[in-house]
Amino acid sequence: MNRKLRMGMIGGGSDAFIGAIHRLAANMDGKIELVCGALSINKEIAISSGRSLFLAEDRIYTTYEEMLEKEAALPADKRMDFVTIVTPNFAHFAPAMMALEKGFHVVIEKPITLSLDEALALDKKVKETGLVLCLTHTYTGYPMVKEAKNLINKGTIGKVRKVYVEYRQGWLSKLSEREGNAGAAWRTDAKKSGKSGVMGDIGTHAFNLTEYITGLQVSELCANLNIVVENRALDDDGAVLLKFNNGASGVLMATQVAAGEENNLAIRIYGELGGLEWHQQEPNSLLLKWYDKPMETLRAGSGYLSDIAKHNCRTPGGHPEGYLEAFANLYKNFSLTLAARIDGTSVNKDVVEFPSVAEGIRGMAFIENVVRSNESSDKWVAYSI
Repeated sequence: MNRKLRMGMIGGGSDAFIGAIHRLAANMDGKIELVCGALSINKEIAISSGRSLFLAEDRIYTTYEEMLEKEAALPADKRMDFVTIVTPNFAHFAPAMMALEKGFHVVIEKPITLSLDEALALDKKVKETGLVLCLTHTYTGYPMVKEAKNLINKGTIGKVRKVYVEYRQGWLSKLSEREGNAGAAWRTDAKKSGKSGVMGDIGTHAFNLTEYITGLQVSELCANLNIVVENRALDDDGAVLLKFNNGASGVLMATQVAAGEENNLAIRIYGELGGLEWHQQEPNSLLLKWYDKPMETLRAGSGYLSDIAKHNCRTPGGHPEGYLEAFANLYKNFSLTLAARIDGTSVNKDVVEFPSVAEGIRGMAFIENVVRSNESSDKWVAYSI
């Protein structure tokens, strides 16, 4: 392509944090430009946010419906190529469905929708239209996560036997939703967040990371959800026993009431020959543990890494890469795929990849199966979609 991809944004105004993250990530490789937006449900914030981002006045919209209608009516060489949806969970499905119906590709925050039924409907629409959808499960964008996936795929640690994944946060240790914290308010409201609080917000990340790295799928689970902070409406803590389709077992823990924790996501995977360990708070290192020899530490930016890890590294070894770079890798791979689609060419899918509707469906099914298990006297339930 001899131009940048044109991006529109729904949500993500000055009263939100995640929109700025998406814009930084999309801009990192210089392949994407923001051309329009419906940045807030508050008209004044939508307009002021658009102006602060130097959008053209006639492309600052106050509703997503207006934006999608008017953008679709523009000439092909002016309208946006895709839309990024960074609204709370309950406001994912309707704009995503309308965007697809209007012929726009979509980038969408996780979890993909408010319910599994909505996710399945989006999947049907994506298949009908042939359009591209990227789901921003950020942690799969880290180069050493991709290296871990590659090592397991090659059989380096042998058949996977055991998985431990945990996601610890402490920011909901108090009843912040009653203290003016807007992010806490919608995440603890079932009408806006969905059936589960902690599992919908961060448990889905842990689940997605597990299936992505191992290449396995959860076949059964047994869950326990807790409301630790008194008077909270949705769960803020939970644990899930997992069984995988190769016979392996695992434990997933997610909590937002671990006071003092920031964003502590970690995964350990053990096979017949050794194990792998990765920590999001130290993302440039991947520990490779052996049954019969000393542990190795693999590092991002090193020449010995696989092609997929190198493709997602941005700096030489020793120069830290983190959350923004991982986020940007999702946009980079999405933009490469979309540009190739527009040009009528193809990409090397062995290295250019990103989460899509399939991962969204798995994530929504995870949430609903966890809730079903938690409410069941039998506890163990077959993982179903």
